[in-house]
Amino acid sequence: MPEPVDAAAAAPSPLSTLTDDERLFRDSVREFAGDRVAPLVRAMDEQQALDRDLLRALFELGVMGIEVPEVHGGAGGTFFHSVLAIEELSRVDPAVGVVVDVHNTLVINAILRWATPAQQAALLPRLASTSLGSYALSEPEAGSDAFALTTRAERDGDAYLLRGRKVWITNAREADVFIVFATIDPSAGYRGITAFLVERGAAGFSVGRKEEKLGIRASSTCEVLFDGVRVDASAVLGEPGRGYKVAIETLNEGRIGIGAQMVGLAQGALDHAIAYVKTRRQFGKAIADFQGVQFQIARAATDLEAARLLVYNAARLRDARRPFLREAAMCKLYASEAAERVTSLAVQLHGGNGYTRDYPVEKLYRDAKIGQIYEGTSNMQLQTIAKTLLAD
Repeated sequence: MPEPVDAAAAAPSPLSTLTDDERLFRDSVREFAGDRVAPLVRAMDEQQALDRDLLRALFELGVMGIEVPEVHGGAGGTFFHSVLAIEELSRVDPAVGVVVDVHNTLVINAILRWATPAQQAALLPRLASTSLGSYALSEPEAGSDAFALTTRAERDGDAYLLRGRKVWITNAREADVFIVFATIDPSAGYRGITAFLVERGAAGFSVGRKEEKLGIRASSTCEVLFDGVRVDASAVLGEPGRGYKVAIETLNEGRIGIGAQMVGLAQGALDHAIAYVKTRRQFGKAIADFQGVQFQIARAATDLEAARLLVYNAARLRDARRPFLREAAMCKLYASEAAERVTSLAVQLHGGNGYTRDYPVEKLYRDAKIGQIYEGTSNMQLQTIAKTLLAD
């Protein structure tokens, strides 16, 4: 006779069940967000600038080198840890969430996968402790068509000379290290694209105009200019002509990070809405007692839970080294659209108060829109999902 099986013990863990390590990490970031980020949110939004002391505190907390190996001064954590950090910070301020997201899921992950041991030894300790990273791909005519690049890298002996202009570059005002995509051979199409590691202080490098944005205003978004910037051949990330692969693989991971940002943002808005409807009284009772309001809250919570499960599933797949392209597109698509719905409802439930800056849901509503635009628009996610389905 076979031994009886404890079905509960043998069953896989639910997606939303965290390990002890994950829970402790999440709780530490949540506490930090409440204590250190929350008091600065309104001022940073109005000043359209990230607080420098807060940036230093993020490094000290350890969330700027989550996946960096301990030998290089990082936390040696998982991609899922990064997702938890982005979600918790975004509950309080999605602008801070995206600073941490781009630094971890795009810049550091690209270096972990593609950099040489010498490049990693030189860069990862800095990126885990003091130096912010930025990812310079987009151009005026290269948005959804990400590889229609006009920035050129011309070979000059043992170096390259970079000339061109990047736009919509997150973290550009504060970053010290940039991953820059340029074309070394226009006739080769996307196979001529190469990724370069560029330092902020390089001659010919400059940060131009900062964008005046609807939301996530504390996160800097600027143009970056290259006027004959000399980059040593040893600063190529990956191989010449392989930049398209660097970009594709890191953007797939970055989309999960944006999904986490949108989940955190929506959770923050829903938390505020629930607290408000419990205290706001009309017709002699709290508006939470009205069934119409209850149904709206229930639907928003369901939307949010579905988005979180999609994000967590994609992140778990990535950590398990299983295919996650479709799941990453799905989680970003759904989470960004759910965030807009949930934040819109939060404003609505606050009534006139929700339309003022005295209540945090106004800002979260403004912040939500970008989720359907950056790191691949919703239409681009739909295209990815459809292609993978029809290819099966």
